[in-house]
Amino acid sequence: MKLFFRFAVLLSFLGSAVQAQPGEPFRVVGYYSLASALAGEDDVAFKYVTHVNLWFLNPDSVGNFTRDLGALGGFVERAHKKQVKVLFAIGGGTRQPQYHRLLQDDKRSALIQNLVAEVEKYHVDGVDVDLEGTDIDGNYENFVVELAQALHARQKLITAAIAVYYKDQFTDKALAQYDFVNVMSYDRTGPWRPDKPGPHATYAHAVEDLDYFGIERKIAPQRMNLGVPFYGYGYGPELTSRATSKTYKEIVAAFPGAENVDEWRMPDGHILYYNGIPTMRLKTQLARTKASGIMIWELRGDSKGKKSLLKNIHRASKTKS
Repeated sequence: MKLFFRFAVLLSFLGSAVQAQPGEPFRVVGYYSLASALAGEDDVAFKYVTHVNLWFLNPDSVGNFTRDLGALGGFVERAHKKQVKVLFAIGGGTRQPQYHRLLQDDKRSALIQNLVAEVEKYHVDGVDVDLEGTDIDGNYENFVVELAQALHARQKLITAAIAVYYKDQFTDKALAQYDFVNVMSYDRTGPWRPDKPGPHATYAHAVEDLDYFGIERKIAPQRMNLGVPFYGYGYGPELTSRATSKTYKEIVAAFPGAENVDEWRMPDGHILYYNGIPTMRLKTQLARTKASGIMIWELRGDSKGKKSLLKNIHRASKTKS
């Protein structure tokens, strides 16, 4: 019996290493505009999220953060009253070339010091590193190692937005620094690829992305969130036509019933590709089994009432599969 018990305990331990723990809270991380937070806009449904990443706080060319964030206090206070953590997101999808110089050995320490000072000054809970594309260079690893040390020493979080299309630029050591990562499972195509029309964020893409980071890169499910889009792209009717972007809110407001499907043919011949409610619920179930949360780009793209993707994510996260 003792031998059997020890074997059972070992199996239980091994299983816990590859599956999210059932008792752990399901994370819902929403990106939200820093400008909107500063303007006092009160449109974040804090009861449906666990973390809000304020995009984007970036330094100037010499590593200083000169933006006046004095008006941020009210937003952070409201979030904390709802037990929601707030992080500064740095970087972004548009190039931030100043980081190439600031992450070098003679500049990196000062940048980290200035960034951590902003975190402490405005009582936020950490930093989300969203450096993308060519902004991920040979100094990225050293930067996140040292930033993690500085933040963890102050009981602050460090997280990251990552994607398979940058997979060869992330070292295992860099990925290991993060408390959790947000896997951007979207933008497989877009307006920058009018010659490649079609869906940019399918369920199959989500499975592939979580499998890559979970199996090949060995990131535990407890440390991953599945990134989902609250927007879509429209193509056509000709290959030479200009592709367009629309928020989910705009799509469902213009086309009754669009919330129940993932694509919509517009009167002018354009076809919109996005994620409707059924797919978003399926992705949430996937995130419950292969990850530990959902990440949203971005909260302002959501609709209201029964059409709200955020509310449907919340319900799906509580529903037994």
